[in-house]
Amino acid sequence: MDTHGRASIRFTVNGHRYDLSRADVANRLAGIMPDAIRKHGVRVNGAWFPVIQAFEAATGIPRSEFVSNTARRHLAALGYEVAGDVEPRTAQPIDPSAYTLPATRSGQRSPKEPEATSGEWHTEANIQASLVTALATDGWRILSVANTATKEQGIDVIAARDGQTVGVEVKGFPSRGYADPARAGEVKRTSPSTQAGHWYSQAVLAAMRLRGKEPTWRSVIALPDFPRYRDLYADTAGSLAAAQIEVWWVDQTGAVHLP
Repeated sequence: MDTHGRASIRFTVNGHRYDLSRADVANRLAGIMPDAIRKHGVRVNGAWFPVIQAFEAATGIPRSEFVSNTARRHLAALGYEVAGDVEPRTAQPIDPSAYTLPATRSGQRSPKEPEATSGEWHTEANIQASLVTALATDGWRILSVANTATKEQGIDVIAARDGQTVGVEVKGFPSRGYADPARAGEVKRTSPSTQAGHWYSQAVLAAMRLRGKEPTWRSVIALPDFPRYRDLYADTAGSLAAAQIEVWWVDQTGAVHLP
């Protein structure tokens, strides 16, 4: 059974504006045979489709012009159930060595940031897509979703439920390398830990501005669950609570955790 979402949405892909409704998706996928699902699926008319196939059929946009995250967040915004590999999300084993370094001078082990790999779960686009899916599944109406690929300005995610509106500033976690394929062999001069501090500061500033602009809204920061961000949050939790700013955590499985 599909979850509740907006009846229609308006969005931009590659500079072109589109309008899409739940009825459009249902009608345009009627009678279409689902392809094999390799990673992410969406349930439409009682059948599971790859999100790429469903979004292409529903919008007419060639799949070469968008990525799966785009399809996921827009279909989730319409209230469709989206899942990874159409299997229940279960915690994946985490290699402890991926998060620790040799002992520091104090004898304690310090967090290690991720290596630069393709398909990283902690990119801003992936965190946003997981958040939108979780909100829509939990009965929130997705009012707007910013395009992270084009660094669209404004609030990243706005959703409403039971008379409440929430505005969410979303951040990913930096990797050691560049996402741009042309710079795939380069290593960033700024360490991920340092860059994460900058991103955290930007998120806090954005959340504070939202509190001033929309004082009746819930102001939220959504972050991938990394030790570096947890440490920064621990140092600022009291101030954030006083400012009525919430922090939500997104783990490696895509689950969203409130404090």
